[in-house]
Amino acid sequence: MKKIFMAVLLLLLMAAPAMAKVTFQFQPTFTQDDFKNLSRDMGLAISYMPLAPAEPLGGVLPGFDIGIEVTGVSIDKNASYFQKAVTNPSDLPSTIPEAKAHVQVGLPVIPIDLGIVYGTAPDTDVKLIGYEVKWAFIKGSTVSPAVAIRGAYTKLSGVDEFDISTKSLDISISKGFTILTPYAGIGEVWITSTPNANLPSIPLKKEDITETTGFVGLKLGLGLINFVAEADFASVNAYSLRMNLHF
Repeated sequence: MKKIFMAVLLLLLMAAPAMAKVTFQFQPTFTQDDFKNLSRDMGLAISYMPLAPAEPLGGVLPGFDIGIEVTGVSIDKNASYFQKAVTNPSDLPSTIPEAKAHVQVGLPVIPIDLGIVYGTAPDTDVKLIGYEVKWAFIKGSTVSPAVAIRGAYTKLSGVDEFDISTKSLDISISKGFTILTPYAGIGEVWITSTPNANLPSIPLKKEDITETTGFVGLKLGLGLINFVAEADFASVNAYSLRMNLHF
């Protein structure tokens, strides 16, 4: 089982496209509108992606999901705000890969899950960390779906030019059918972006942005090992694969 887990982990990491080193460095012509649009896209890129159904992990005993993820975030690399924000725009890919480690714990008895995720975009200076609390106020059964509310927080690190954090709230529904559990949800993401760069052309100001997001996913449960695929939709879309140990 350990060999299978490591083999799939390597496959997921290899699925991320190779890219040259890209570092954020605002050009002198970078504007406030550029900063707002960049903040929106990067905020959504680092926002919390559930990659889990609504049903709670815990029961009489705690439940655990521990695994790795690969996310591809689709961007408009030719947009002026990206072209003027990085050191080598010609090397910017149309899909930014993110590799993440994700841990979720389901509390015993009460239908509440806690989660933490850490990720990085290979060959960039982008790193992120996020936290979640999910309450399955309808736990679901063999005949009825589960429904949950999730609150989450994420923060960007490793980038000198700006600081971004996000807060999000979503509601999701899921229903298991033997080894398959489809799920879907909708929510709001609140992005706060603060510039650190001092540009001679214009003093950049803090941006507060609100975005509506939706997501759909499918979990394949194979006992100890689970697989999850998810698509997240907003101003930028993201597509993720996850493999985790469940116990």
